[in-house]
Amino acid sequence: MTDEKLDQILKQALAPEVNDREIQVCRRRKGKMKSGIIGKAAAAAVAAAVIGIVGLGYFNPVLAAKIPLIGKIFEKVEENVTYSGDYTDKGTVLTNEDHVGNLDTSDYSVSDKGITLTASEVYCDGYSIFLTVNIEAEDADFTHIPRHYTGTNGTDNRTAAGFYISGTWSVNGNSPEWLENTFEGEVIDSHIFVGMLKVNLAESVSGSGELNLNVSGLGYDDDRMTDREEISASHWTDGSWNMVLPFAVNGTEVKTIEVGEKKGDITLDNVVISPYQVIVHTTTLGKQRELTDDRREKLLSKDPDLTDAEMLEMLGWSYEPCSTICFNQDGEMLHPDMEIAGRAGFAVQGKAIKTLHVFIFDNPDDWSRMEEEGINSSAADRAVIAKEIHVE
Repeated sequence: MTDEKLDQILKQALAPEVNDREIQVCRRRKGKMKSGIIGKAAAAAVAAAVIGIVGLGYFNPVLAAKIPLIGKIFEKVEENVTYSGDYTDKGTVLTNEDHVGNLDTSDYSVSDKGITLTASEVYCDGYSIFLTVNIEAEDADFTHIPRHYTGTNGTDNRTAAGFYISGTWSVNGNSPEWLENTFEGEVIDSHIFVGMLKVNLAESVSGSGELNLNVSGLGYDDDRMTDREEISASHWTDGSWNMVLPFAVNGTEVKTIEVGEKKGDITLDNVVISPYQVIVHTTTLGKQRELTDDRREKLLSKDPDLTDAEMLEMLGWSYEPCSTICFNQDGEMLHPDMEIAGRAGFAVQGKAIKTLHVFIFDNPDDWSRMEEEGINSSAADRAVIAKEIHVE
């Protein structure tokens, strides 16, 4: 049997059909993965599929090692993760793996507490860093990690497994930020998970740089746990997995469209379109006025690296995030990610982006109604800003 045929069998066995009643749909991700429990029928189908290929050597480490994964993880997960798309020739390969499992470099592979974290590839569009990793644990059973929806609705039939992560990250020596996202990807076997992590940069970057990734904990859900409190990161390991990863910005397919439309206290500054995401940048002017030049100078004299948002937080103020929703020219809603003050992110997921319809609300209930009813919802009339933006 060829490696390609075996790889196809493994992919089919590890991608079960999931229906709306078996997985909780995560419509607006708030920085933490939400997943439900795979039903008994689906779990049995997976078990049967796995048992059926034991004879082919699925759990044979020697045979499994002949399927190179590290260095090709984008290719493995790019169809089903939230920020999906064709990553061919987009990212930089950090680590390669040959057919017997040897790595061509150990610079980006760290081990602690029986878990090895290997950085595989990295892509940066100037606004976010997309990093693929291989997680290998000696004493684990990853086959019970449940899957969660990554499309705008269950009928998309797009799901991925998830791996929790805690720790901090920083770029080019800037102040560390807390890791808020999860690894999304595929379970390969009992001991191997491959996935992608998306890190949003506080400010856009150009050229090249270094990502300092300091992981202090790793964990995953278990579909055998019946209590919803127990299932959340029921397998958790504290440790230390620290790496410094080089990256280069690939801005060849990234477009920034300046808008500058102001309504009330909200300004739609610009829209960024990259191969995998759309970013809507806004400013809430009412909050900015509270940070006077005198206060800014005093705070910067103590720490010149403080951002306006950090200074406002120190003063007990904060920017209020808007509620933003986007559709393309065909009325297809773009998958929304967690929205923070000043930035709303959306996954392209292979949709054509010729025209963007951006709606910004100051009432989250109006956002929710438009999400349910679509671009022709009557809630559109209550948007503070409704803007049609021609991309092509």
